[in-house]
Amino acid sequence: MPKVWIADKMSERAVEVFKLRGIEVDYKPGLSLEEQIAIAGDYDGIAVRSSTTLKGELLDAAERVKVIGRAGIGVDNIDVETCSRRGAVVMNTPFGNTITTAELAIAHLLAASRQISLANASTKAGKWEKSRFMGMELTGKRAGVIGAGNIGAIVCDRLKGLHMRVFVYDPFISNERADAMGVTKVDSVEELAEQVDVLTIHVPLLDATRNLIDANILARMRPGSILVNCARGGIVDEKALFEAVKSGHIRAAALDVYEKEPSRENPLFELENVNCTPHIGASTGEAQENVAVQIAEQMADFLLLGTVSNAVNMPSLSEEEYRLLAPYIQLSSRLGQFVGQAMRPGYSQVTVHFEGHVSGLNRAPMINAALQGLLSQSMEEVNAVNAHMLAKERGIEVCEVSREKSDHFNNLIRVDVTGDEGCRTVSGTVFDGIRPRLVSVDTCEIEMVPAGRMLFIENRDKPGVVAAIGAMLAKADINIADFRLGRNPDKESAIALVTVDSEPGDDVLQELGELPNITTVRYIGLAEL
Repeated sequence: MPKVWIADKMSERAVEVFKLRGIEVDYKPGLSLEEQIAIAGDYDGIAVRSSTTLKGELLDAAERVKVIGRAGIGVDNIDVETCSRRGAVVMNTPFGNTITTAELAIAHLLAASRQISLANASTKAGKWEKSRFMGMELTGKRAGVIGAGNIGAIVCDRLKGLHMRVFVYDPFISNERADAMGVTKVDSVEELAEQVDVLTIHVPLLDATRNLIDANILARMRPGSILVNCARGGIVDEKALFEAVKSGHIRAAALDVYEKEPSRENPLFELENVNCTPHIGASTGEAQENVAVQIAEQMADFLLLGTVSNAVNMPSLSEEEYRLLAPYIQLSSRLGQFVGQAMRPGYSQVTVHFEGHVSGLNRAPMINAALQGLLSQSMEEVNAVNAHMLAKERGIEVCEVSREKSDHFNNLIRVDVTGDEGCRTVSGTVFDGIRPRLVSVDTCEIEMVPAGRMLFIENRDKPGVVAAIGAMLAKADINIADFRLGRNPDKESAIALVTVDSEPGDDVLQELGELPNITTVRYIGLAEL
């Protein structure tokens, strides 16, 4: 019988779920590190929240653990890399806190628009300052949402319920998805800031989103607008926000998260029109129960049935299966990476085709690898396990087509991506079972090792194009390592894949794009094989 240790405080419903499924469970939160190390080796699964840190000595002691469940989203307290190396699955519950966090953002918005916090304090102090608290009506106003994933999508729905016009910046949703949500998609944070009266943030903290809301964005916001951040600290430049609110340019701000937590001292606390809460986005009884039940069910399913839900790392493959699939997984990933750099985000559909021998293999890891390669060009938190889920969240339809025979190769993988820029297709094969090759882009046959630095160039099929490209790169002191050409069947257009020794700057790409008969220039960087 599998045995699970619940190491942190959580709803006792989790204990009930394990027992009902026939799993032995010990509810032992609050132990010292020494006590935890002493018992960790007795369990097949460990369920935690944020108090227990499963790293170092404690993780080393958990020798027989097969699954670690985090009742919540963040897994910073778990050494995921070591768990992956040891074959232990790490799961979280990305959906358990969505509604409660979205509701907090709406609550903060309403409170800020009507100065509820200040009015409450004034009234309780025995004052009656009715004329002081002039609010802002939300009906008919423009609301901006950064990030339209799980939480952001719910916030959009609630904002529409307040009869606000909703604008969204999320490069991972297509125009089709935005239309289905009833929102207007914009192309940049700058554009969003300039158009809306209220701005609310619902993206993770990544290198790309750190200080996303800086002095420049705040200055672009309409005078008298409101900013809400219930996502992650560090996305908003707090010093810049302090100045923007203090000057009166920003009417009010509401924060549940901070650059440093616990945040007991912060200049923003001094401003009466900045509402602050102590990271309580998930702090409702319903949410706490939801994540406890969900993680217990997920862990039980894995221990009893072998199924995996919401894993944040790659589940193990047998050594034999991995050896067989590795070249095809690598090819699928490179095809996804290629399209992800040749085509800007805003995808609506991804179809992976398998032809020939590869159609009879385990195709799921290859599909996940293609999705990971595609999305990883603009999204840092994606991995081969969660790529499918992240695609679904953003309204990207994922399809699979397979047939036993291929017209030209023993095996062929083709990735078709449809989005705001139209459709891109890239195909590849594996020679001799070990050598991945790219063999076509769109309707052009062109063979290339999918590795290294390369330029993807589309052009009208006219004389002088190749010479002009070579001259421009020579002028920029960029050496050409390989130059492959492909002509479309219509003989009106062609493509070039140019492998270069060094990455060209934006100025070089711009100059190439301005050459006669050049229609598209994209830089594509792929790791060496």
